Amino acid sequence: MAFLSGLSAFPITPTNRDGRVDSVALRRLIARLGIAQVDSIGLLGSTGTYICLSREQRRRALSETLDQTAGQMPVVVGVGALRTDDDVGLAHFSTVARESGLPIVVYDNPGTTHFHFSPPLVSRLAKVAGIVAIKNPTDKSDAIKNHLTAQRRTLPEGFSIGYSGDWNAAEAMIAGADTWYSVLAGILPEVCMTIVTAAQQGDAAEARRINAALVPIWSLFKEFSSLRVVYALAELLDVCSAEPPRPILPLPPAAKRQIAAALKGLPSDASR
Repeated sequence: MAFLSGLSAFPITPTNRDGRVDSVALRRLIARLGIAQVDSIGLLGSTGTYICLSREQRRRALSETLDQTAGQMPVVVGVGALRTDDDVGLAHFSTVARESGLPIVVYDNPGTTHFHFSPPLVSRLAKVAGIVAIKNPTDKSDAIKNHLTAQRRTLPEGFSIGYSGDWNAAEAMIAGADTWYSVLAGILPEVCMTIVTAAQQGDAAEARRINAALVPIWSLFKEFSSLRVVYALAELLDVCSAEPPRPILPLPPAAKRQIAAALKGLPSDASR
């Protein structure tokens, strides 16, 4: 089995109004993921608002998470940055893979970066010792199977191929992807785990049935952005009352009412 497989849950990074990482709230979020037994935690990704955090804030979030997980599950840490020179200071694929001794996940995120990792580039990176996985986008559900098959053909055995884009991830897992890198799992991990489990057991009908129950959530993700919806869900579930970092604005009351209605409409085992 690949080093990274199953469900990778991406929580928000709650902060106080002064910008300090809210350790209590972060620990509550991580505890939810531990109870649900997700396969890994994706810390400081786009959902973790890495772009708004200083190096010290990132360090604090990572320290709290590693302290709480205590080596019980892999923690995948985002090292992206807005400025190229900052990004190089945080990570460079070859350098980090060679010198850190840590496994590296390539994140193909053209929607944000406007750069796409071509098949030849992915193949070259996969040959660098220490690079063990890729997180792909999922633009069209009907194209995932062909993309996965083509990518699997060019990558080493055991190299983990995963996908983000929550509303298409069920199809990616059904097609045989190793990992679902999930925004929703950062706040509602149980229901995402049921989709992954069904797909891994070959029960495509069950995975699609559960995914269909989440369509109202997926629609809200598309309308308001997954980040803002997840912050609202965290408040509705009484996990924390943090707001996204400015300039990202919290959702207005009318939108939060829509999210509350969608949450209430989920199966009882999906809204814990």
